[in-house]
Amino acid sequence: MLRIRRIFDDLSQVNQQTLKQVSVLLKQQFDALKPEKIDRIPNVLRDPIKHGFRTILYAAEDNLFRLQGLALLDYDADLSFCFLDYLTSQPAMGGRGIGGALYDRVRAEALLLGVTGIFFECLPDDAALCRDPRILEKNRARMRFYEQFDARPIIGTAYETPVTPGGDNPPYLVFDSLGQNQSLSPHYLKKVVESVLRKKYPDVCTPGYVRMVVDSISDDPVRLRPNRYNTKATVRDKHAWAADELAGIALVVNDQHAIHHVKERGYVETPARIDAILSKIMPTGAFVQIPPAHFGDGHIAAVHARDYLTYFKKVSSQIPEDTPLYPYVFPLRNRARPPVDLAVRAGYYCMDTFTPISRQSYAAARFAVDCTLTATQEIVSGRRIAYALVRPPGHHAESGYFGGFCYFNNAAIAAQYLSAFGRVAMLDVDYHHGNGQQAIFYRRNDVLTVSIHGHPRFAYPYFSGYADEQGEGAGLGFNLNLPLPEQIDAGAYLKTLDEALRRLRDFEPTYIVVCLGLDTAKGDPTGTWSLAARDFAKMGKAIGALAQCTLVVQEGGYRTRSLGENCKEFLLGIREGMGQQSITLRRGKPRA
Repeated sequence: MLRIRRIFDDLSQVNQQTLKQVSVLLKQQFDALKPEKIDRIPNVLRDPIKHGFRTILYAAEDNLFRLQGLALLDYDADLSFCFLDYLTSQPAMGGRGIGGALYDRVRAEALLLGVTGIFFECLPDDAALCRDPRILEKNRARMRFYEQFDARPIIGTAYETPVTPGGDNPPYLVFDSLGQNQSLSPHYLKKVVESVLRKKYPDVCTPGYVRMVVDSISDDPVRLRPNRYNTKATVRDKHAWAADELAGIALVVNDQHAIHHVKERGYVETPARIDAILSKIMPTGAFVQIPPAHFGDGHIAAVHARDYLTYFKKVSSQIPEDTPLYPYVFPLRNRARPPVDLAVRAGYYCMDTFTPISRQSYAAARFAVDCTLTATQEIVSGRRIAYALVRPPGHHAESGYFGGFCYFNNAAIAAQYLSAFGRVAMLDVDYHHGNGQQAIFYRRNDVLTVSIHGHPRFAYPYFSGYADEQGEGAGLGFNLNLPLPEQIDAGAYLKTLDEALRRLRDFEPTYIVVCLGLDTAKGDPTGTWSLAARDFAKMGKAIGALAQCTLVVQEGGYRTRSLGENCKEFLLGIREGMGQQSITLRRGKPRA
């Protein structure tokens, strides 16, 4: 399976390994490229301002993180254009569509940045400019590839003039309007060309050469070479890929959630919750539904104790249909000797008396994990926002305990997965404290856990969520609890959210995982607050303004009459908050 992943920095071990492979591939494919230019890529990713462009690296990898191809895209925010520096794949992978998949991805990225288009250099397919027939044939194949996207050389300028008189194989400057059908003015192109030549080739292009090329641009509008290999009818339609790439909110639904249905009076965690949300968000057209993939138990075991995982799976298979098992014996005094009887042992792993295990609990919780990890992979691939619409929820599940309707901590499993690629911040906005992720990451400093919730003196789970719980060991200072009074208005809540977001900015995460509890809404049977749809919209907008890749995982929220509207406003608020802000600006403040 091929995965295209966005590389933000070289801080994680996985990214370091990928960047080593990037270096090797570039040196293999571009033998004339100076090694120091390749070696500085990690610094360019970490500190883009210093190098003049903001650099975006996409790596096409297999499941073992072996590099199959790469694309390096530079973004000039001042002139609003992108420059494709490199696009290449492993020699053995030629003809397998990796180049097309990568170029589709950078085009989607460029569209989201709101640029005029993508510029790049392409070696000439004209015999007058390339003397070697073998190289000429390769150049023609490359130009034929880009013409599929209606990317064509700019003509009528001196850009392809060799820097060294008599030199061979000088590059064209190619332009891809991204299907926006925008014409270029000579005034604008002069600025672009000067920016590219001065910033990218300061040691090659003399000021006199740059001035000569810039002064040669005079056509108004700028002319592009007519299609040589593809007719207009065969040019790929941008809507065929952009609509379902990075632009939409990825939606992954646990379509097997209804198998877990405790049909008892007062049990509010019901299948109707998912239907209520879908009925409101799908008509917006803002969501791209992604089918869930299956993931191995290793992802769950990275967060949950093996003995709990084994017990939960086994006891679920033994429970009769429509006869849920409620914990009733809690052997807290001797954790070393769990009860032999599986039914009695439920209390050994449970925190409360109202979260049953049914015959389908394990299967439904397992499907929820698959959905969450599928959405997580969308974020790793560069998606701005992904939403895992799952039940049962997960944020009360600790490493070896279930409770609060939660069996596997979906969000914590996602955060653990993401932590291999960068720093992760978890923001829990459920009415109830996110005790699960707090306990799981309490001694770690690579995952920040922040929770806004009702004070534990009156709100479940009662035993955690106090402000003085700040982490331990390496994790000290990386857990923030913001407990609130039983009655609070929207203004006070949003002020508390601002405090939480300041902590996220200071942490500078690569990814944000939001545990979305909608039980803070007015009339929710499990809460005491009164947030309305407009308040959820403000919450989402504030979170989106962080301009970070954001995974939203569904947690609580039980008033089905308002659930869907509140969810819709929150998610659309995140998208609005991101607006035109680039994910390349993920650091809170650009570094000088």
